[in-house]
Amino acid sequence: MKLVEVKSPRQVREFLNLPVKLYRDVKQWIRPLDKDIEAVFDPKKNKAFQHGECSRWILQNNQGETIGRVAAFINQKTVNKGNDQPTGGMGFFECINDRNAAFALFDQCKNWLAERGMEAMDGPINFGNRDRWWGLLIEGFDREPNYQCNYNFPYYKDFFEAYGFQVYFYQLTFGRPIMGPLDPRLYEKAEKAFADPNYSFRHPDKIDVHKLAEEIRYVYNRAWAKRGEIPELTEYQARVLVKQMKPILDKRLIWFGYYKSEPVAFFISLPELNQIFKHLNGQFNLLAKLKFLWHRWRGTNKKAFGVLFGVVPEHQGKGVDGAIIEAFRRMAQTDSFPYKEYEMNWIGDFNPKMVRVAEQVTPHVVKRHATYRKLFDESKPFKRFPIIS
Repeated sequence: MKLVEVKSPRQVREFLNLPVKLYRDVKQWIRPLDKDIEAVFDPKKNKAFQHGECSRWILQNNQGETIGRVAAFINQKTVNKGNDQPTGGMGFFECINDRNAAFALFDQCKNWLAERGMEAMDGPINFGNRDRWWGLLIEGFDREPNYQCNYNFPYYKDFFEAYGFQVYFYQLTFGRPIMGPLDPRLYEKAEKAFADPNYSFRHPDKIDVHKLAEEIRYVYNRAWAKRGEIPELTEYQARVLVKQMKPILDKRLIWFGYYKSEPVAFFISLPELNQIFKHLNGQFNLLAKLKFLWHRWRGTNKKAFGVLFGVVPEHQGKGVDGAIIEAFRRMAQTDSFPYKEYEMNWIGDFNPKMVRVAEQVTPHVVKRHATYRKLFDESKPFKRFPIIS
């Protein structure tokens, strides 16, 4: 076997095409867009390169056939944050069912990271945001992956754990049909907030980029920023985010809670893009874009995907979380609503408060991913990700 660092266009193509060969008989697998994968490794598009470095490899057998791939990376902003040792990352792992091949890929990541002063590696993770390409699928192989979420073979779990990776945290994806009742506790909380005339809950009448960006930023920074490693969202970042999402936004999936006209909560979902992208074979050229528009027009997608939920601290414990979900339910549970299935962005098991809210929407964890950590010195004590109180 031979490891080859990915440098040339041909090697990039081998890196991108390996999963296509591996998963050709797996009906649940959806090919990611090539441009999305390549954006991770493009310093012009991935801001993580501003404070980090990355390398990737393909593994070939003696006949020159690609049988594995992987990437390793260091993000200086997170190397020491919350860690007892400098910790790097690895991801984009794909491999035939061969333990020696898998271990060769793991060894390459470990050695590359150790040469740069790392003492542990997390994986499989993304060189960038946590909402993309994060975690190893260990339950839910019967369901299709959501956009920019990992899908992999069950045998990968055996490779990771045999190599010495340990679970750093679990990622829970809750899902349910749109129709059907909620947990009675949510109704009770909702009535508490509905009884206060100062609260109101609604979706926008139209998509106003500037207004939507400002309200998202306002709630996000008060509900999420300054917690651990989560930075504040700037006005510019919020506008760019909304502008990027605007072509796919559905106002019926965007809900805010207000207190005396001040935004204090959001519950934001998107049409689940993989339900359309699975028809594009990984491409997003002109023909693929026309196909995308056609499927959007036809209403091919029947799944909504929850991406953001938050309540500012001063209004937590007042039933606001239940009320915003109940307001959405009253609108969604009608024959005219186009979405029939709902899944939420993953929630870490280190966040029991958010897990409890999700369980009141549905008790069903439909997918479980694991973020693993490998300590290079296994004599040192292993610690899981700390629980958020």
